[in-house]
Amino acid sequence: KRKLQLSPEQCSNFYADQYGKMFFPNLTAYMSSGPIVAMVLARYCAVSYWKELLGPSNSIRAKRTHPHSLRAIYGTDDLRNGLHGSRSISAAEREIRFMFPEVIMEPIPTGQRARDYLNLYVKPTLLAGLTALCKEKPADPMIWLADWLIEHNPNKPRLQHHVTEK
Repeated sequence: KRKLQLSPEQCSNFYADQYGKMFFPNLTAYMSSGPIVAMVLARYCAVSYWKELLGPSNSIRAKRTHPHSLRAIYGTDDLRNGLHGSRSISAAEREIRFMFPEVIMEPIPTGQRARDYLNLYVKPTLLAGLTALCKEKPADPMIWLADWLIEHNPNKPRLQHHVTEK
């Protein structure tokens, strides 16, 4: 989450795909007129889920057809619709890099790369955790396993403390 104010030039770059459309000057003027809050949302099917929450881009239509949507609640018209949502995963990646230039984004592995990652990192850790769970037989296995996975995360940095005696 980040609060910022974009310049008209930054807005022009952000909405470059809208360049040449009649509303483009009004869009960039409005979007640079005050602070905005940029957020990265992460979840399964995040783009389509967010679109569903947003509702139609025209807030007036949203009020009629999707009265509980975010744009129906917070938007005022087609231009001032309250919130932005990426059109696709590739657009979301571009927009995240734009709003959060310091963030390092790694592509999500697919196909053989995904299978290799699962076999190398996820399956061994999960197998060890499930084996320990069966041996321990805790009262609340879900919480126990969640805690175990946090404690035994193979990506968690390990600090070595060397104590030297004088």
